[in-house]
Amino acid sequence: MKRHNLRVEKIGGTSMARFQEILKNIILRKEDDIYGRVYVVSAYAGVTNDLLEHKKTGQPGIYKLFEDQENYPRKMLALRDRLIEINESLVPAGLSLAEANDFIGDRIDLSINILRSMENVLASGYVTRTELLLAARELLASLGEMHSAFNSANILKNLGYDSTYVDLSGWDDGRQLTIDQRIKDCFDEIDPFSTVCFATGYTKGTEGIMREFDRGYSEVTFSKVAVLLGAAEAIIHKEYHLCSGDPLVIGAENAHPVCNTNYDVADQLADVGMEAIHPKASKPLETKSIPIRVKNAFDPDHPGTLITNDFIAPKSKVEIVTGSDHVLCLVIHDARMVGEVGFDGWIMEVVARHQVSYISKMTNANTIDLIIAEKDSSPHLIAELSDLFETVTSRPVAIVCAIGSNIGQPGILAKGAQALASKGINILAVSQTTRQTNMQFVVERKEFADAQRALHAALCM
Repeated sequence: MKRHNLRVEKIGGTSMARFQEILKNIILRKEDDIYGRVYVVSAYAGVTNDLLEHKKTGQPGIYKLFEDQENYPRKMLALRDRLIEINESLVPAGLSLAEANDFIGDRIDLSINILRSMENVLASGYVTRTELLLAARELLASLGEMHSAFNSANILKNLGYDSTYVDLSGWDDGRQLTIDQRIKDCFDEIDPFSTVCFATGYTKGTEGIMREFDRGYSEVTFSKVAVLLGAAEAIIHKEYHLCSGDPLVIGAENAHPVCNTNYDVADQLADVGMEAIHPKASKPLETKSIPIRVKNAFDPDHPGTLITNDFIAPKSKVEIVTGSDHVLCLVIHDARMVGEVGFDGWIMEVVARHQVSYISKMTNANTIDLIIAEKDSSPHLIAELSDLFETVTSRPVAIVCAIGSNIGQPGILAKGAQALASKGINILAVSQTTRQTNMQFVVERKEFADAQRALHAALCM
């Protein structure tokens, strides 16, 4: 049962790095609206990249050093120094420097000792390497969120507000609790209407939150907290609006915030990497009919984008043009495909073995095209497909999507195709299901930006 007006709010790492503005724009914006809000916070910008690996480039961090048994303690001590510098920058906001430095210093030191113990166990050969490495990854991930959540609660306390650091990381807690059990246990004695709660974006659980969700773990924590506490609304604070297109591509003067949409559209966005929320985190909220509001943390007067189950745009239109130029087209051509029952199933078995999820699939009598993330392609995947099928090739491409809750109108596909043609852009492949929420155009990678501008001008303006 929902608690009246309880809001669970997620603050991302880029926004946390500008915490003084977050205080002004969100947390203390209205004096009569400070309590009844639970904040699930990410690590400060770049910290989790240093601990694990860079989320976009894949550049390795401390975890890789541990995995390869290299000098990870030195890197962790360097990270500790960086976190202390972050603490120093937050003193003007109200942070107690000595308390904050002791907090993170103790946890870094103990983490190094735990990792050394794990290293010794790994060397013994008596345990499963995969499981122990996953445990190390979980430990490292938790440090950044502990740091930011503790600091936030400390600052609010020093500003004269009742605040609570909600440690979902299970630090110094050896109990074998599931993720849901730990969240319930940590909030059991807390009244969020009388204290400002800052919860770690990482939650320790027996199932391992990173086993399934990896870097999406903070949004999963956010989702579970909202569901288990019966929130009236789940709010995600980002450093930008959810817009009709990328302002850096189509121009800030042309992009406009999307005010309302639905969970179906959110899924389409996530599929091409433009996540309003991790798709596995959104499902529990969708099931419980908890609306999500995506807000720009630095434009507090704007109501943001409200995502609900039942919203359908009253007028048929494309709401968002987006896509990715980090994709490949796998082309499987085989004359035996014609009329052969289950042929595409054999392809899918290979793709599944390589843990690859495709974004789009186009077929004709003897050819199947799969659009996949470039990072998911490997020589082994191509080699295995080539052993089984007549001709297998891959080529770098871009996929551009026109997405909306109500785009089912005669001529809209033709209008999009004509917009691309008018700019001299050849459509390599096209896809749309009967639900008509997402028109996908595959184009040459070099035409990615031009294709977005053409579709946005024709369909969103």
